[in-house]
Amino acid sequence: MQLIENLFKLKEHNTSVKTEVIAGFTTFLTMAYIILVNPLILSSTGMDLNAVFVATCLAAALGTAIMGLVANYPIALAPGMGLNAYFTFTVVKGMNVPWETALGAVFISGLVFLAVSLFKVREAIVNAIPRSLKFAISAGVGMFLAIIALKNAGVIAAHPATYLTLGDIHKPSTLLAILGFFIIVALEYRRVHGSIIIGILAVTALSILLGLSKFEGIVAPVPSMAPTLMKMDIQGALNAGLIGVVFVFFFVDLFDTTGTLVGVSHRAGLLDKDGKLPRLKRALMADSVAITAGAVMGTSSTTAYIESAAGTAVGGRTGLTAVVVALLFLACLWFSPLAKTVPAYATAPALCYVAVLMARGLAEIQWDDLTESAPAVMTALAMPFTFSIADGIAFGFISYTLIKLLAGRFADLKPAVIVIAVLWIFKLAFFL
Repeated sequence: MQLIENLFKLKEHNTSVKTEVIAGFTTFLTMAYIILVNPLILSSTGMDLNAVFVATCLAAALGTAIMGLVANYPIALAPGMGLNAYFTFTVVKGMNVPWETALGAVFISGLVFLAVSLFKVREAIVNAIPRSLKFAISAGVGMFLAIIALKNAGVIAAHPATYLTLGDIHKPSTLLAILGFFIIVALEYRRVHGSIIIGILAVTALSILLGLSKFEGIVAPVPSMAPTLMKMDIQGALNAGLIGVVFVFFFVDLFDTTGTLVGVSHRAGLLDKDGKLPRLKRALMADSVAITAGAVMGTSSTTAYIESAAGTAVGGRTGLTAVVVALLFLACLWFSPLAKTVPAYATAPALCYVAVLMARGLAEIQWDDLTESAPAVMTALAMPFTFSIADGIAFGFISYTLIKLLAGRFADLKPAVIVIAVLWIFKLAFFL
């Protein structure tokens, strides 16, 4: 007990082992869906589902453990929603990049993130980005997830004249997906912990009972990670001119992690008197190590999870909460058959619900200032309609810069924004 006290300073944070353990279980239940959703998304690139399942569990466990033991924060990490979709549907399927090369880009982005964390460039970058674009990027990623979810659920379908149309909503799988979304939202409203994983498992169970999918079992020996371990192609990522892709992985993860760290810590009362985050460098180091390690093992970028707020809401205040979450992710290694049992339409409700959460950013945009709101809307809408997070970010920075210039609001532009806009114009003009 003294070792735990020395490591996590429980008394200083006015908490106990029991409270931290309960908080750890609470956080885990709210984000456990990722061990089912991430392998399903990434496996559609040709990656081995079982290997990705193991990589997901280990990357989450490693990043969360470092966050707890080194940074002493009750914040959990796992492969990020949105970034896994970007990896799969934009980079691999949209750009025809081999998944090994895409993993190489993730690995490079992790190294960039590590360098930025070490040399304190992070704050300069974050502070330079307009507030409206930060919120718009978050909302846009949510819309990107939503269109993927609606497609996987069969709610929308392709149409030669209107591009999109209503899918066959009489199909049992589509109806189950819609029901799953209603279940998740209702449970969340009732503050039931683990609502997302409950929704996924409920749809899966009904699917099996109706004969729509096959039950593969629950427990099995830990699968081999050999099909994805050390398969990232770093040289290929450099040769393929994936600088824009690396930038997106880095950029989105930077804001995801920073925003989550500040948001969760603020709710938990862990910010200092100046509103800053103590031990921020250690926290960012945990994320960057998890990204690079995850790429080595075979998964897309790892990021801090806003679901950590569920654990702090029940009293989690130290890294012991994170360590409990990490141990629970390790325990999941023996549940790989469950990941194979879950059909894609059972995870669609989870993606839709995450999209709802991310859409909150739209409320924070300065709607009374057109030079702020117009670029923000362009950013958010471009992501789902171009099916690319990268293009959405590009549209956002370019439109923000040009609109401010044409409106005579040059003073609002920071040098970093202009540089990023020029780089995106150059990229779209010569390397589209």
